[in-house]
Amino acid sequence: MIMSVDYTKYKEFVNEVTSLQSKEHEAFVYRVQELEGEGFPTERLLTAAVGMCAEAGEFTEVIKKTVFQGKPVTEENLFHLKRELGDIMWYVMQACMGLDTTLDEIVEMNVEKLKARYPGGQFDVHYSENRKEGDL
Repeated sequence: MIMSVDYTKYKEFVNEVTSLQSKEHEAFVYRVQELEGEGFPTERLLTAAVGMCAEAGEFTEVIKKTVFQGKPVTEENLFHLKRELGDIMWYVMQACMGLDTTLDEIVEMNVEKLKARYPGGQFDVHYSENRKEGDL
């Protein structure tokens, strides 16, 4: 069955479910000022978030072309992946600075989270899909 979409209604729906801070400059600026008052480094963390996504996309593009489009596995392409990973790490460090933490602390937290998720230290589909409350 082919559905006809009314894009005008969809546009209205999207607008209705979008936060004021995402639509209006003054609301956005006010929120940034509120966050500044709470000590939240919006500029650093926004730089990190946008940058990590962009660089992860570039990394993914190389993988996509290799796996699905026949791009050869060459030293040059592996070097390209490593450079993109380095760019991702640059943004990860931005996030660490924004959160006043270290890579060591982040890795330690990740290990503890995964140890709690996978008792016995082995991956298990059940635990992967059925997480305990608070396990994001």
